Amino acid sequence: MAHVGVHNHKDKELRIHESLDELGTDLADYIAELSETSVKERGVFAVALSGGSLIGLLGKLCEAPYNKTVDWTKWYILWADERVVAKNHADSNYKLAKEGFFSKVPIVPSHVHSINDSVSAEEAANEYEFVIRQLVKSRVISVSDTSDCPKFDLILLGIGPDGHVASLFPNHPVLDEKDEWVTFITDSPKPPPERITFTLPVINSASNVVVVVTGDSKADAAHLAVDDVGPDSPLVPAKLVQPTKGKLVWFLDKPAASKLEGIQFSE
Repeated sequence: MAHVGVHNHKDKELRIHESLDELGTDLADYIAELSETSVKERGVFAVALSGGSLIGLLGKLCEAPYNKTVDWTKWYILWADERVVAKNHADSNYKLAKEGFFSKVPIVPSHVHSINDSVSAEEAANEYEFVIRQLVKSRVISVSDTSDCPKFDLILLGIGPDGHVASLFPNHPVLDEKDEWVTFITDSPKPPPERITFTLPVINSASNVVVVVTGDSKADAAHLAVDDVGPDSPLVPAKLVQPTKGKLVWFLDKPAASKLEGIQFSE
């Protein structure tokens, strides 16, 4: 096995890797498998991406064998969160994903659904939710059988050093949003301030959620999210990622996993 180990941790699987290179290969392998299963079962693969270092790790999917073996024409791409900036702006998750990932594989341009960046954050969130509703109506995105939420085939998330996922930040009222599928914030603790984000019910309705965590700056956040820390520890949003019926897998490199309890690294 290339990875340091696969640890089954109650309701999640932890895949810990020696290097970013191995993590990227395992992640590509995992996503390619999910894509194949989904295309067999549903004829499509609906994926929501986040931004950050996560996108760079998708690079392996653009290489052999995946660039040829994955059925890219069946992919639909959305964003679990987006900064409300122009698509050519350095902060745009769309720009990051386009440059680092989907411009290198034959994904159908009309299957890529980015936000309307010319309206307010609130309007952008409402319009994006409408887009998702249309895709649910046409069965491109499934519906959860336990709630009325969309059921993405895969939601791919990173995590911040503060434990935020998507644009769900610690102690922010959006963590309690139960009714909207897509909501917005205008006061992000890190710039840019205006963002749209999937809500927790949508994230937790997905068939598969993958959280990718790399680097020692994320080690504390990973520990707080994954381990059984007492009620006195800060609650990090990543801990609230608990798919109702879907599968949750965390991909970590060794520095990010260095503070996890009960994980021994053989030197």
